Amino acid sequence: MYLKKTQGPRAVKLADGSVLTRADLPPPNTRRWVASRKAAVVRGVVHGLVTQEEVQEMYSISPEEFLEWVSAVANHGEEALKATAVQKFRQP
Repeated sequence: MYLKKTQGPRAVKLADGSVLTRADLPPPNTRRWVASRKAAVVRGVVHGLVTQEEVQEMYSISPEEFLEWVSAVANHGEEALKATAVQKFRQP
């Protein structure tokens, strides 16, 4: 089996004991962002699997958009990443 060389770790252990690998991240051509995909990307960056710069380049998202995802998860949990919950968690 051939493993592609990567800069960072191939897998990280999360607080709940589960393991997150690069294979668990959404594909680079992702255009439809559902809450579970956003959460996987945020978990990957927070736990050191990938860097924020890698994510922004890989998925063509702006720094502001990514930081909104991170702050939503930090303030309200992964539930806040759902599109239907935007008004519920939006700050005035």
